[in-house]
Amino acid sequence: MKKRHIILAGLLFITPMLLYAGMWQNPQRPNVVVIIVDQWRAQATGYSGDKNAITPNLDRLAERSVNIKNAVSGMPVCTPFRASLMTGKYPLTTGVFMNDVMLDTSQTTIAKVYKNNGYTTGFIGKWHIDGHGRSSYIPKNRRQGFEYWKALECSHNYNQSAYYSGDSDKKLFWEGYDVIAQSNDACQYISGQAKSDRPFTLFLSLGPPHDPYHSAPEKYRKMYENKSMEINPNVPAENREKVKKDLIGYYSHMSAIDEYIGKIWQTIQDAGIEKNTILVFTADHGDLLGAHGSWNKQQPYAESIRVPFLIHYPAVFGNGPKTSSILLNSPDIMPTLLSLSGLSIPPSVEGVDFSEVLKGTKKDQVTHTLISCVQPFGQWNRGKGGREYRGIVTTQYTYVKDLKGAWLLFDNIKDPFQLTNLIGNPAHAQTQKKLEKMLTETLKQRKDEFRPGMEYVKKWKYVVDETETVPYQTVNYEGKKIVE
Repeated sequence: MKKRHIILAGLLFITPMLLYAGMWQNPQRPNVVVIIVDQWRAQATGYSGDKNAITPNLDRLAERSVNIKNAVSGMPVCTPFRASLMTGKYPLTTGVFMNDVMLDTSQTTIAKVYKNNGYTTGFIGKWHIDGHGRSSYIPKNRRQGFEYWKALECSHNYNQSAYYSGDSDKKLFWEGYDVIAQSNDACQYISGQAKSDRPFTLFLSLGPPHDPYHSAPEKYRKMYENKSMEINPNVPAENREKVKKDLIGYYSHMSAIDEYIGKIWQTIQDAGIEKNTILVFTADHGDLLGAHGSWNKQQPYAESIRVPFLIHYPAVFGNGPKTSSILLNSPDIMPTLLSLSGLSIPPSVEGVDFSEVLKGTKKDQVTHTLISCVQPFGQWNRGKGGREYRGIVTTQYTYVKDLKGAWLLFDNIKDPFQLTNLIGNPAHAQTQKKLEKMLTETLKQRKDEFRPGMEYVKKWKYVVDETETVPYQTVNYEGKKIVE
């Protein structure tokens, strides 16, 4: 009798452990590899028809993936995008609406969810949601659920790129051009994790093709040395020569990234895990690169807000090319990936789960998505024409208003380079009225009162300089001095 009780007690103790181990070994639980690049606009790939771009690996990946052609960076600047990616929330909810502020460590993040469901989690590259200075060590409690760690808050010195590894606060440096070194490290991580019974998720966050444009290795710059660069018609004549030079550097970074995305993809194939691995390629925002006479991001034009988004998952989507017109916004990435992974979406998430729409089992009900700038800063501060705005994007239109009223209306199908602002055009009065109503309802739903930006800065107690920008090198999100 006693022996039977001991056996039963042992089974009761062991069974939960076996169930948990079985969860890790569940073949339906996919691995997840997310490659994020910085400042890559949607139009700048071979598969999207850009004759400037030399991106053979991405073009080949697009032939075997779902190409989400209307993906949008809802607040097209680095830190807000990354906070939305990590939490599935909008910037005004997290308070992360400017660069170089901190995402609260109490947030429920995508890495924490994967980790709590038996995944190993890894992050390599640019972090940019810590708010303690761009070169400062980021301790484990501020890594938002990532275990494997080779990262730095932010650097655009791609050939002398620093990082911290594991739990050491010793600053290290990637060997050579960081795209190559970080991608090789990602390949090693994938190969190692593929041998484990546990699924894994890896985020590889690359700094290029963000400027400085002319810092890619010579091999890639030579690819464009004698290439005739096409300039978009929305680039003013006085900017065209500068744009030609910058495009050569911009696309050189892209070709380097393209080669190493090919290597990462090949590593996944060689490891025998391609069928059950979700591979994503996207960007945090685009780059105006002279469009409308401007550079970089933040502004509501297509070159700034539209980003590439490929999702390769053969077990669910097969190996053929598919194009989706869903309006995927930054907060929608987390719930969509979690759902595709068979995981529950936390109630804190505000984004849309598009997984069933992508599978073709549900009709798309989303007609528009929100874009915004809560507080202009940095490269687009008020002295440089920056302004608060709220807007919506549909599959055809972009409509934007600033604090003074209606500002921009473009028909993106008839006018893809947004050369003609239709605000106040009598022939489009009904369209403008309809879009204004949609925007008003969206802001009401989001509890967004659309106030002047500095009111939100004061609410969140951010310390800014004379340009209303968080001074990222010397002051953290609490205004305390940082020694770097």
